[in-house]
Amino acid sequence: MPQNHEETIIFCAACPLPGAPGLATYTKQTMRTASSPTLPTSLLHILTTIISLLGMVAVPSPISYAHAQLATLEIKGRAPHTGYSRAEFGQRWSDDVDVEFGHNGCDTRNDILTRDLDNRTYKPRTRNCVVLTGTLKDPYTGKTIAFQRGKDTSAAVQIDHVVPLADAWQKGAQSWDAQTRRNFANDPRNLLAVDGPANMQKKASDAATWLPPNKAYRCDYARRIIDVKAAYSLWVTQAEHDALLRQLGTCRS
Repeated sequence: MPQNHEETIIFCAACPLPGAPGLATYTKQTMRTASSPTLPTSLLHILTTIISLLGMVAVPSPISYAHAQLATLEIKGRAPHTGYSRAEFGQRWSDDVDVEFGHNGCDTRNDILTRDLDNRTYKPRTRNCVVLTGTLKDPYTGKTIAFQRGKDTSAAVQIDHVVPLADAWQKGAQSWDAQTRRNFANDPRNLLAVDGPANMQKKASDAATWLPPNKAYRCDYARRIIDVKAAYSLWVTQAEHDALLRQLGTCRS
């Protein structure tokens, strides 16, 4: 004789896009079905699988999402460089910021070294804050670099602003308040530990004039620029837009 069987299905009512902030809203619904000796719960399992697949159809891939973000960026020319200085973005590597790692007692440079380096060692009595040594798998060159803190050695690994501060200044940051500029300069989304010489070569270039020598990283590099510019409502020049679009075309979906 058939017996009643309860199965709880989770429906995602508002799943966020990949990489976008926000929380999914879920609702629980309990379905009561009749199970039978010949078809235990397989039909219900098939139904829940179909529902799950249908829910996934509307969620774009990370590459599609990057294309959508790029389409939101305003395209116009650079503003004058007048008035720019590093000081406009606050004290270097300030911990007094309202972004990830802010107010944790460590400066931003050491936060990024901790995030990006492997095999780290720390200066004693600094609460694992000051990185002494480590190994970087450099995204810009593809090389493996041994980092050692010191007057003549620290520069081998530098922290790059993926969207350079000077570039941001000419594409929207002039109008920001001091706190927003300080947050931008220390936002981990816009920071990478990289090969020092490659960073020096890049300087304040945008994607139209400089790309990482490591071609395998160029897709992720373009996506990171787009994500940061979208988050801070920075604009792009036509040449930069076209360069970012070309790099998205190299991404593997």
